[in-house]
Amino acid sequence: MADIGNPKIRVAVIGGSGYTGGEVIRLLLEHPDVELAFLSAERNAGATIGSVHPWIRNHPKAGGLKFRPLSELADTDGVDIAFGCLPTGALPERLPLIAAHAKRVLNLGGDFRLRDAQDIGTHYPKTSAHPPLEDFAYFVPELSPAVPESRFISLPGCMAVTSIYALYPLFAESLVEEHVIVDAKTGSTGGGRGSDEPPAERTGNFRVHKLYGHRHAPEIHQAIAEFTGAALDLQFSTHSLDVARGIMVTAYTRLRPGVTALDVKRAYAKAYVGKPFVRVRPAPKAPQDFPMLKAVVGSNVAEVAIAVRDGQCIAVAALDNLIKGAAGQAIQAMNLLCGFDEKAGLPTTAVSP
Repeated sequence: MADIGNPKIRVAVIGGSGYTGGEVIRLLLEHPDVELAFLSAERNAGATIGSVHPWIRNHPKAGGLKFRPLSELADTDGVDIAFGCLPTGALPERLPLIAAHAKRVLNLGGDFRLRDAQDIGTHYPKTSAHPPLEDFAYFVPELSPAVPESRFISLPGCMAVTSIYALYPLFAESLVEEHVIVDAKTGSTGGGRGSDEPPAERTGNFRVHKLYGHRHAPEIHQAIAEFTGAALDLQFSTHSLDVARGIMVTAYTRLRPGVTALDVKRAYAKAYVGKPFVRVRPAPKAPQDFPMLKAVVGSNVAEVAIAVRDGQCIAVAALDNLIKGAAGQAIQAMNLLCGFDEKAGLPTTAVSP
């Protein structure tokens, strides 16, 4: 993509004032092969990135970077990749402008993840009114069979991909029955920077978010069917945690007759061998051996572990929703698309306490 005189690729971040957009910017500032050529944020046009994201302001490359209106993308020399970090419903009508000035679009929002027209109408109604110029490829770096050739690529939702990591090996090897219960818990940044939830109602609290009808449920159905051929009977419920970042998923399944704990162990090892950002925990013997938020928050790593007993399998997965569940996974995809080291610019250790 990059020319000989400029070995770095030119990147745009569209919707850079939100939490996800800020994380894309923060991580790309450390990427050795990227030039941040265009940053858009309508309400913050003209502002420096450090004034909008104070946690970035001390980076040596941040001082001269300012947000611009999206319309000014037409006045640039174009970019190799545009990261779409807009709120749900905002990308479809802006896509023609972006596509005219970007060679490829990586979408971190939900608008173009689903394929079923009824599901799209239910969960992403604005997408129905603005169909894409061409199909978006759905890409999970560890599980998709090949790097997409499509100009337009959608990355998975954060709670969806955590659930997919937990479930994929079981269905790839046909080890469990179709009925699955997934209990997902998420931090407050999952609601975006524009969330109207009062902090006083979340602090010191733990509550239901959605017991039924979450828009990531059809995405899990779709992804597992695409990657394994299995049709899930899924109960997907979500809860809100009193933390800023992190997702924890617990998935409950029943083994098929004759399936052993060793079969399950081998399935997870096979699924994620050579995958640098999905780590299967060795047989946990104590609670701290299982995936937990303090082991992954701040990193692009997802942890997965399993427990098998009495014909049942419980899979646990955890990741940082803003990094492995969004910005980091998108940069991981960019690295693969561009032939860079898959790990370039991405952290593998957590931040704690």
